[in-house]
Amino acid sequence: MSERPVPEGKAARLLSGDTFDLHAAIGGWRGFVESSLPGIVFVVAYLVWGGFRVPVLAAAGVMVVLVGVRLIQRTPVTQALAGAAGVAIGAIWAWRSGDAAGYFEPGMWVNAAYLAGILISMLVGWPAVGIVMGLIRGDGTAWREHPSERRRYQLASGVLAAMFALRLAVQLPLLLADQLAVLGTVKLAMGVPLFALTLWGVWLLSRDAAPARAPQDPPPTTR
Repeated sequence: MSERPVPEGKAARLLSGDTFDLHAAIGGWRGFVESSLPGIVFVVAYLVWGGFRVPVLAAAGVMVVLVGVRLIQRTPVTQALAGAAGVAIGAIWAWRSGDAAGYFEPGMWVNAAYLAGILISMLVGWPAVGIVMGLIRGDGTAWREHPSERRRYQLASGVLAAMFALRLAVQLPLLLADQLAVLGTVKLAMGVPLFALTLWGVWLLSRDAAPARAPQDPPPTTR
């Protein structure tokens, strides 16, 4: 009898587990601090100094230190590097535009792109969560043959899309109104904490979506 593949990656382990690990979803306390601290520093620097140079340099400097500490300690740097990439893109965008608001603009585009991609996947009948869970569980596209599974994955994809839509609905007006200090604070609350809560909702909808399907034994060979 064949064995189910072991899911790889943090998100895969979270979504395929029998229980949901909130601590792992936020990357542990260290991961949470690493993802939040550059934004906090940016907001504080903006409130104290204004402009865009000091806040951008402060946020980028903090991110460099965080990544450097991980490299020195020889601990995994994947999450820190992902955060560093986001900070770097925002910093470059703000520097080129000469406006602190540019620090937040790439994130708006990223949220809009994810929202559009998930909605398109739902409209064409291939919900994004179903595709991901099929890969995680090793079922491929077998879930599409079961209406109840398709409905659950559509709902789970809808929950994921709602997170990106909510971010845009709340944050975009603040960006357009140039309320950057408020936007920075809101962005922190709607970052890792909201993502972890959303992932929990996706897990709840997906965990029982697939009926128990015993792997098929290969047919006996004939002689």
